[in-house]
Amino acid sequence: MKPYNKNLKQASRDLRNNMTEAEKLFWSKLRGKQILGLQFYRQKPILNYIVDFYCPAANLVIECDGSQHYTEEGLEADQIRDETLAQLGLRVLRFDNGQMINHLDSIIERIYQFIQEESP
Repeated sequence: MKPYNKNLKQASRDLRNNMTEAEKLFWSKLRGKQILGLQFYRQKPILNYIVDFYCPAANLVIECDGSQHYTEEGLEADQIRDETLAQLGLRVLRFDNGQMINHLDSIIERIYQFIQEESP
């Protein structure tokens, strides 16, 4: 496990209880070790961030991005966040909510391929 920020515990719990429709749909495909038998966690505090989905065995973070991520400020914040997570050895995949809802099977296939190609 990567550095856990216990100060974000309640915030991550709140996010788990209030997931977007895209996150709920995606979680239904991740939970229960459905992808290559790997355990994923949702809304996991790492450093000062709460990542949407995290797989420690694959050093993988998956982000489900809403429209706020596509503003100038959002893109800059995401770049800093991704670079910080990369310094911990984590790889980040980002998908927008529309992709999650409309192309979920393609996303799952992309994750399978990514894990198999990039396994640590």
